[in-house]
Amino acid sequence: MPDLPPLTEGSLSPDPLAMLLAWLADAEATGMRDPWAMTIATAGSDGRPSARTVLLRGVDADGLRFYTNRGSLKGRQLAGNPRAQLLFHWRELGRQVCVHGSVEETSDADSDAYFASRDRGSQLGAWASRQGVVIADREELLRRVSEASERFSGGDVPRPPYWGGYVVRPEAIELWQLGEHRLHDRFVYVRDGSAPGGWRTERLSP
Repeated sequence: MPDLPPLTEGSLSPDPLAMLLAWLADAEATGMRDPWAMTIATAGSDGRPSARTVLLRGVDADGLRFYTNRGSLKGRQLAGNPRAQLLFHWRELGRQVCVHGSVEETSDADSDAYFASRDRGSQLGAWASRQGVVIADREELLRRVSEASERFSGGDVPRPPYWGGYVVRPEAIELWQLGEHRLHDRFVYVRDGSAPGGWRTERLSP
């Protein structure tokens, strides 16, 4: 594990998204696989929680973006309860980041642009897979891929109407860094319009 600088009040940026991007860059520099992987936890209007791993596909002033089949369980849960918790865990660095916030669908233009950037095989897979729906066997899935390939053989593959992006608009962002004897450093940024930069920062007990 690399020798990281201490996480202190003085080392924090006033902008938690800047801290997230800096930690993501540190994670990438280790050469680890999928440093942008994050767990997203959702709960539907019935209160049932669920979690899965997706890839972060962008960070900007609006929040954190990811893309998926909106007919999936997470898509259905977000439709009924548009809030989520995100978790990044970089064991190689001894760091975690938790993000809590509201969730909105991105625009059709944004979803179209990202879908167009995917490789053709992934585009066809999005048409072939109704994520989470029971199928008879793998042959059925491969048959659907073949059908999609034939259907769009004459040109570009358009974005399926049930597939698109989401942006998580952070309301709280917690940073966690490993410490000796389980005396970890934890800081939470809480959105606060009266605070400088719009965020209040507090240290948490480990």
